[in-house]
Amino acid sequence: MISCPNCNHQNPDGAVQCEACYTPLPQAAVCPQCGATVQSNAAFCGQCGFNLKQAVANITSELPPTVIPNPPTAPTSPPELDLNFPEVPDIELPDFPDFFEAEEAANPTVALDMPEPSNFDILETPDSPSFPPEVPLEAEMGFGSAVEMPNASSPSMATSPPVAATQIQVQTASLLHVQTDVSLEIPAHLTVIHIGKPNDTVPPDIDVSGFPNSEVVSRIHADLRQEAGIYYVEDTGSSNGTYINHAPLPVGNRHRLRPGDRLGLGKGDKVTFIFQMS
Repeated sequence: MISCPNCNHQNPDGAVQCEACYTPLPQAAVCPQCGATVQSNAAFCGQCGFNLKQAVANITSELPPTVIPNPPTAPTSPPELDLNFPEVPDIELPDFPDFFEAEEAANPTVALDMPEPSNFDILETPDSPSFPPEVPLEAEMGFGSAVEMPNASSPSMATSPPVAATQIQVQTASLLHVQTDVSLEIPAHLTVIHIGKPNDTVPPDIDVSGFPNSEVVSRIHADLRQEAGIYYVEDTGSSNGTYINHAPLPVGNRHRLRPGDRLGLGKGDKVTFIFQMS
């Protein structure tokens, strides 16, 4: 039987679309390692954890390469350029001293007798005050005595206490198991967090094998992805599916998790977590 990813209706094997809602059904395939029935678009086998996408890539790489004929090559020698430029005739320039003498003869100017400059002494009278007048510093500041600067060690010049540096709070994400009220902290240093049970192919970062009814969870069930502090969940081809707020999550799609979202691993809401941010 093939379960509809939209309405969970059980359809007979080989059906192309759901009998109830007419949604296209995922086609079943056989795991090349253990022979279990898996979906054709699954990334891993839910029974043995075999990497199905890597097997398809290995088959593709074994195909003979496509031979592309060599295109005709263009001639590499550049065209010859004609570098024989026409000769430029020499231009005779006039002699500049003769030119200015001819201009001066045509336009005579009248010379003016100007007295030669001489040094003139600045007259100073005994009654003329000096500029600027000298003013005592005390009179200029408005005090009768010298100005006293405050001492740096005086109480008025005491330094203010240092200001504490601002600390940035870092948010942490966790999964609260609904059935046992146990909280699992999501590793903040990982960008991809694997959820499942122990296996030899992809060890889980969050192991749910110790929780009740964990037999409905596949060894490689789902992945959490962290991008700039935002978490997404996607199903990796599990046998019993992944549910977000009781709605099935199709294989290959991902859902952005928000605080309070209900994450169900398998059918029947038997292994359920609440996504939390603190």
